[in-house]
Amino acid sequence: MDRWQAMRIFVKVAETASFAEAARQLNLSAPAVTRAIAALEETIGARLFVRTTRSVKLTEGGGRYLEDCRRILSDIVEAEAAAGGSYATPAGTLSVTAPLLFGQMHVLPILLDYMDTYPAVAVRTLFIDRSVNIIDEGVDIALRIGHLPDSAFTAIRVGRVRRVICASPAYLATHGDPKQPTDLHEHRIAAPTSAWAIHEWRFRGDQRLTVHPALQCNTNEAVISAALAGWGLTRVLHYQIGPALAEGRLRIVLAEHEEEPVPVHILYPEGRHAPAKVRAFVDMAVDRLRANPLLNG
Repeated sequence: MDRWQAMRIFVKVAETASFAEAARQLNLSAPAVTRAIAALEETIGARLFVRTTRSVKLTEGGGRYLEDCRRILSDIVEAEAAAGGSYATPAGTLSVTAPLLFGQMHVLPILLDYMDTYPAVAVRTLFIDRSVNIIDEGVDIALRIGHLPDSAFTAIRVGRVRRVICASPAYLATHGDPKQPTDLHEHRIAAPTSAWAIHEWRFRGDQRLTVHPALQCNTNEAVISAALAGWGLTRVLHYQIGPALAEGRLRIVLAEHEEEPVPVHILYPEGRHAPAKVRAFVDMAVDRLRANPLLNG
């Protein structure tokens, strides 16, 4: 077995923490996987895994070797793709992640046009409200809302979005508009659940207010539905309620007290050369998203 294949097997065992699962995913026999790892360990002169009857864990040296293997295998894929022409013509599978509602509302329409334009590309989406690890989860492009930490990735700003407080006109007609953030204590509030037990809303000038929502929901769609039904106030990103605002079914309050809008970026691993499938989508998405009035803050 060549070194490239052995390294590929090693990475899969490390990712799955299982010899048997790695063998299944690679369509190999379990003994073949065991022999490949043993050969690598003999060549390197160090153990890569600590194995027990119940677990498989990387050694310290194995962890360092895993990083090197991923880099080397990525370079091989890039070289083969360049030789095969995929850096000139969009082809293969494009994996894109974005926040759930943003992906459904604003990324999916672009992807559909993209696939019509480049029929040789298949698309896999991961629309989910968590920060996806691009490298570990095999994602080509991420749409991120919020301020980005420093990284080696390429980031292109495509817009910015506001966090807004809204309610239905019927609710506001009955209960009145809040004039100051502290007025929110007099209103019913629906809020999406999060990792934080305390719901702290921020306003302009670094003003902060702890709210006590009577209704907590695990999705943004649910709290928006509650607001549309005239139940109370909620706070969401304004692109999420764009159609309801345009149709007059929701109205924004306390706009003059909003904190600064947050940026929206397209993020992707730079590498030495981004493949054509990535460059083509980025070019299309940047133009479309920057032209979207809901993303101009």
